[in-house]
Amino acid sequence: MVLTGLDRLEKCWPKELNGSGAGLLVHPASVNKKLEHAVNVFLKPKNFRLKALFGPQHGIRGETQDNMIEWEGFRDPQTGLPVYSLYGHTRKPEPEMLKDIDVLVIDIQDVGSRYYTFIWTMELCMQACLENNKSVVVLDRPNPINGVSTEGPMLEMSFSSFVGQRPLPIRHGMTIGETANYFKKEFYPSLNLHSIKIQGWKRNMLFDRTKLPWVMPSPNMPALDTALVYPGMCLLEGTNLSEGRGTTRPFEIFGAPFIEPDILVKRLNELKLAGVFFRPMFFQPTFQKHAGKLCGGAQIHVIDRNKFKPFKTGVAILKATHDLYPEQFRWRKPPYEYEKQKMPIDILAGTDRLRMEIEKGESIKNMEEWWTRQSKAFQEIRKKYLMYS
Repeated sequence: MVLTGLDRLEKCWPKELNGSGAGLLVHPASVNKKLEHAVNVFLKPKNFRLKALFGPQHGIRGETQDNMIEWEGFRDPQTGLPVYSLYGHTRKPEPEMLKDIDVLVIDIQDVGSRYYTFIWTMELCMQACLENNKSVVVLDRPNPINGVSTEGPMLEMSFSSFVGQRPLPIRHGMTIGETANYFKKEFYPSLNLHSIKIQGWKRNMLFDRTKLPWVMPSPNMPALDTALVYPGMCLLEGTNLSEGRGTTRPFEIFGAPFIEPDILVKRLNELKLAGVFFRPMFFQPTFQKHAGKLCGGAQIHVIDRNKFKPFKTGVAILKATHDLYPEQFRWRKPPYEYEKQKMPIDILAGTDRLRMEIEKGESIKNMEEWWTRQSKAFQEIRKKYLMYS
């Protein structure tokens, strides 16, 4: 049986923090194995006092459906506690927000992709806690797409942004607790950090093998299937292609009004990408890009999760569409995720090399060679931060 850090909270709470005033960073997926939310769990123990709540992008209850929609804090009617937004006028806790607490507890379900913003909210919390002499406790949760595989380029710091603040490959293969370990040891060595580990999780497990309930960590992450394709399909946010927001299968469905599905799918299936098949389709997004317009495109069907390479698949879709529709395909212009100068595709990839090589007509094979070298090099770096076998 797999137990998350939240499931093991009372048994494993650090003794040195007994009696502390605690803040809690949570979102809708912050639940235990009985689907009880962390806020309710935190109201019970006697070894700390819950003083404040914090929420990342999309809010503590998933208030904002779309991405890049800010929200502001409020007083929680259930507990009477202040709720501070870390995706509004600030993304980093301000000293005033931390004044009543001794420790900030982080219980966030991540999806294992560098551009999913929750790990960067965590890093900014770690930074603020170090500056304000507060401790941090991370309640660890499984990486839903396994803790073995890495893929994609390492972030170049000149392309750092809220979709990538530190050097990591796109698919990093770490839990949120291991990511916190990496941040502490590399960037915040004097931070007082504790992790409550997962029990019973193995690195090769996908989320559905854990028997834990899947709760949407954000409104457009409805299922494990979404998380599996996300390390590649989020790249489409840097283009004028719909990444399927406004449909019932975001990131698995993609397209645009100018695409002829059979032509694109023929080109993609000719690539014989491992573990995946593309089915031509039409769809009409209800919101976001091309809302209300008929789009041609495809649905990704992952037929072998172990062989499937999500980042390579996302790049193949960009290249195929760029090559087939040079007049209509466009890279999205900034601003994007608080970055006003750099191209969205470049901050997503963590480099401008990917965009430039697609524009030059470089082959997928040649592109994959350089990003594989980078992600494999990271596997050596991350060894010292891993907590599970």
